[in-house]
Amino acid sequence: MDKSVRSEKKIKAALNRKCACYVLITCSEPNSSGEMDVEMNYEGDETLAAYLVENAAEVFGNHQKRRESQ
Repeated sequence: MDKSVRSEKKIKAALNRKCACYVLITCSEPNSSGEMDVEMNYEGDETLAAYLVENAAEVFGNHQKRRESQ
């Protein structure tokens, strides 16, 4: 099964569950000068959406620090 199909199924499954909030961040492929169009959509409470994004950034930052220290 194609990776994009698996990802789409995961997204649809997550959105079918009852959830208080979700944040979806997408970007286009980079153009010739390296620029990308980035979009963010969310449903639910704005404060909760901001909390999700902040905590996700922290998780990614921790993962990157671990990779750099190896």
